[in-house]
Amino acid sequence: MEKEKGLYIVISGPSGSGKSTVIQALLQACPSLVKSVSVTTRPPRDGERDGEHYYFKTLHEYQQMIADGAFLETAEVYTNFYGTPKDKITGLVGKGVDVIGELDTMGARQVKKSYPESVRIFIVPPSFTILHERLSGRGTEDAESLKRRIDSARKELSEYRTYDYLIINDDLNKARDEILNIISAEKHKISRRENIIKEMLTSK
Repeated sequence: MEKEKGLYIVISGPSGSGKSTVIQALLQACPSLVKSVSVTTRPPRDGERDGEHYYFKTLHEYQQMIADGAFLETAEVYTNFYGTPKDKITGLVGKGVDVIGELDTMGARQVKKSYPESVRIFIVPPSFTILHERLSGRGTEDAESLKRRIDSARKELSEYRTYDYLIINDDLNKARDEILNIISAEKHKISRRENIIKEMLTSK
């Protein structure tokens, strides 16, 4: 029987949605789930290891990867580049491994085009009031910076229709379990398992 492919799961959400915490909860609950490792042109920080935290590349190497079509998505952030390597994702998925990655809405839009079979999940807090409280509660930014974050969050929220699923993160364990249920449901889709039936129908 042909080996069943894994899933590439993209998690997005505005700042303050708790998406990073949800991903950590998923990785703890499901040890077979692998977190996507991005490529970047920024230098490694203390304690960061190549291939574990990021794949560190020079700007020239990164530009060559872009020219070679080596990314599912790529973006420039504060003069550095970040991207999701196509070969790493497709290689793991082809071996039956489920891969999860955290992307912003722009990256998720690119992935929707370059890897349409990806499963895209959008995480939001229960209300905009709570989102505002989470962002302002950090106390690390002045009023102008906070306004930019809130405006950015509102813009990201407007992208919800580009996703397959919406998770309201009002309880961490509930959000984690809902995503695990999504993963299970995706694995049981007819489109992913019809080869089993076809094999049965052609067997003598």
